[in-house]
Amino acid sequence: MENQLIPNGPLPTVFGNGLSDALSAWAAGVTLVTIADERDDIGTTVSAFCPVSLDPPIVLISLAADSYPAEVLSRPSLPAAGFAVTLLSASQKMLAGRFAAAGRPSARLLLDDVPHVRGGLSGALIPSAGLAALECTVARRVPAGDHLLVISAVTSVAYVADAGDPLIRFRSRYPALPGNAPTPTPTPTPTPTPTPDLSRFIHINAPRSS
Repeated sequence: MENQLIPNGPLPTVFGNGLSDALSAWAAGVTLVTIADERDDIGTTVSAFCPVSLDPPIVLISLAADSYPAEVLSRPSLPAAGFAVTLLSASQKMLAGRFAAAGRPSARLLLDDVPHVRGGLSGALIPSAGLAALECTVARRVPAGDHLLVISAVTSVAYVADAGDPLIRFRSRYPALPGNAPTPTPTPTPTPTPTPDLSRFIHINAPRSS
């Protein structure tokens, strides 16, 4: 049973960049969603990832509604469409940038120089060196404004890293966590130059008495 709190019809609109700026202040982990399309391998970075349930295992991703990954996962298919989600580590900033670029090529080309495997259940490419990776199948699709919510069942845990720090997106950037920030090089303190003792070179003539 669904509870609809907002009636059908146009939703209120927020003008200007205020909402976008506010939402960019939400720090979120970055994931890589990869899909084995019939024609090619595709992928995109996604920061709107949410664990939903452990039993049954369910996660949610949010994709731009007009994106190609959303189109692929919206196609009716039996069995349900599958994909992989890799939780990126802080060392994979460059990889995230590749998959966020407009007009990016095939995921196979973008991962050509990156160790990866193909998921046994989803068939999607899964890069190594992440914090964890999941294989999923689409359970339900929910249009939500300019995005598509993809509620998915987790079918496999591809791997979980023993350690590592997450890649974070904050204000449209990937900042380093405080523990990972480069240590600034201390500025050397100049050694003071000693003032030479000139007293032995100074001859003082005492005034003569009249």
